[in-house]
Amino acid sequence: MWNRIQRYIQLVCIFIRGGYSRAEYLKKKHYFKNIGEHVYLQPWNYGTEPNLISIGDNVHVASGVTFINHDITCMMFNYMDKEHHYKIRQGEINIGNNVFIGAGSRILYDVTIGDNVIIGAGSLVNKSIPSGTVAAGVPCRVIGSFDEYMNRLRAEEEK
Repeated sequence: MWNRIQRYIQLVCIFIRGGYSRAEYLKKKHYFKNIGEHVYLQPWNYGTEPNLISIGDNVHVASGVTFINHDITCMMFNYMDKEHHYKIRQGEINIGNNVFIGAGSRILYDVTIGDNVIIGAGSLVNKSIPSGTVAAGVPCRVIGSFDEYMNRLRAEEEK
């Protein structure tokens, strides 16, 4: 009972904080495997295995992003097929430095997002994304260069 109450208190503390404050709170509680400096976390649900998530420095995660560290289809197969034992597939999510993940994206297990990456809103990241890229889509794929995007924004500002 006490563990359940503590969990609800923790969820309330996560929910009522802003993005930077939420990240600092979770860092203090050792909620993730690793979490860097200047991190903004808008979501409040980080999956069932947050200890498998590593987040670098200067990472900004928009609202509605979902982290999925496992695939439990094995439970269905184990019920159907009594002759074999199927294992849960799970893995880490590693997010590099200087990363933005757009609203409503889904990040699957065994994925590494490199440094200097922008993930477009609504993307399904089911494969690793290399450093220095802009990626988007379902499934997520590289659509441009991080530096080109940054330079385009800089040019717009100078107009």
